[in-house]
Amino acid sequence: MFLYIIKRLIQMIPLVIGITFVSFIIIQLAPGSYIDQLKMNPQISAETLKELEKSYGLDQPLLIQYFKWLMNALTFDLGYSFSFHVPVTQLIQERVWNTLFLSITSAILAWGLAVPMGIWAALKPNSWVDKFIQLFSFTFMSIPNFFLAFLMLFVAVKTGIFPTGGATSPDYDQMSLIGKIADRLWHVALPAFVLAVGSLAGLVRLVRSAMIESLQSDYVLFARAKGLPEKDVIFKHALKNALNPFITLLGFEIANLISGAALVEIIVNWPGMGMLMLDAVLKQDLYLVMGGLYIGAIMLIVGNLIADILLAKIDPRVRQREVEGILK
Repeated sequence: MFLYIIKRLIQMIPLVIGITFVSFIIIQLAPGSYIDQLKMNPQISAETLKELEKSYGLDQPLLIQYFKWLMNALTFDLGYSFSFHVPVTQLIQERVWNTLFLSITSAILAWGLAVPMGIWAALKPNSWVDKFIQLFSFTFMSIPNFFLAFLMLFVAVKTGIFPTGGATSPDYDQMSLIGKIADRLWHVALPAFVLAVGSLAGLVRLVRSAMIESLQSDYVLFARAKGLPEKDVIFKHALKNALNPFITLLGFEIANLISGAALVEIIVNWPGMGMLMLDAVLKQDLYLVMGGLYIGAIMLIVGNLIADILLAKIDPRVRQREVEGILK
């Protein structure tokens, strides 16, 4: 397993280079730049613009710009933000924790509800419970996250049950530890609910279908023939094998910790990476956009690695294939 992890980490290098190189080229090919926006300000002289262009390295050829950025990015020096005038790493550190908190909270809520609801529906196929869960799933799969966010924001404004922006209250620093935890959960409740419902609707259907297939398999029939308690048959045999495909989804869930919540963050005014990246794109802040893409690419690859490791731990057949692949 250790050699497998080392092999996958080495494979990360060309992937990160490929993702960032393509992104850098696409961003640079877009019409205009941050310097072009400054040219519209008559108070800024041409000499000042040239100095800025030189200081940011924008006067050099495209490939040289990229390789200089890449060498610095390997040590997590992501450059200097054009518009915020602070290091990109500092900006990302200030916002990424809010996005991680929002996404982890919504993921726990979605997976924590999807598994028991999917099992319940699979154990009672075509019953009123199963039909209700399928109706719920189809309904919320049909509603885009951004539209649900607008609806929940309207409800929050009308009722005042949830705050409509920010991650904490103005008096957050004066609260006790329990008060701070409750305040953060109160503020994250609305965006987390929106994200969780969107994921939950699809996950419930997948868990249900996987459980129905697993309950009809030969190893479950054999377990029942041996006289094992029904609880052990469901949780130790059927559920364990049914959830194997979902381990792979964890890789994409981790990757979505930054990118998946971006649109919802913008709508509900949650101070995370979504708002930051929107500002960066609108202002053509090259290094800030590249910093966000770089972190997202790393999380995508690391997320898939974690998913593969978990799958190998659960399924011995995967471990055997890994050993055979390394020996070859």
